[in-house]
Amino acid sequence: MNRIRLRRGHLMRRGLWYSLALCLLILLIGGVGFWLLEPGIETLHDGLWLAFTTAATVGYGDVVPETTLGRAFAVLVVLLGLAVLSLVTASLAALFVERDVEAEERQIEHALMREIRALRQQVDALQRRLDDPHQPPQDPKQRQERSTG
Repeated sequence: MNRIRLRRGHLMRRGLWYSLALCLLILLIGGVGFWLLEPGIETLHDGLWLAFTTAATVGYGDVVPETTLGRAFAVLVVLLGLAVLSLVTASLAALFVERDVEAEERQIEHALMREIRALRQQVDALQRRLDDPHQPPQDPKQRQERSTG
């Protein structure tokens, strides 16, 4: 069970890194795209800045797409940016929530194991009674203590 938890945590962390890499790739492609498409964007630095503010939907207004092609590209960057930034946020949230879920799963697992032990004791007692029908039945208090203990 512990191996499964470790693997799940590893996959979640790896998913976070993949999401971040995808986010950086989209920002890089967006920056290069704006740099190539927009005449007002003179440096790659400005293109990257516009890609970031567009993808994050901040829109400071210091640099804006002016051509129709640049605006259409901005729509694409916004849609991809929202999707990927949502993935990053979800991956981070999952890492924080994972600990709470694991603690709750452990409590449920312990409760189930107690129930299984109690059921096993009851089955053993029934088997002994079947094997020796002359054995007197246990008193109800003893049975209840065994099932909760």
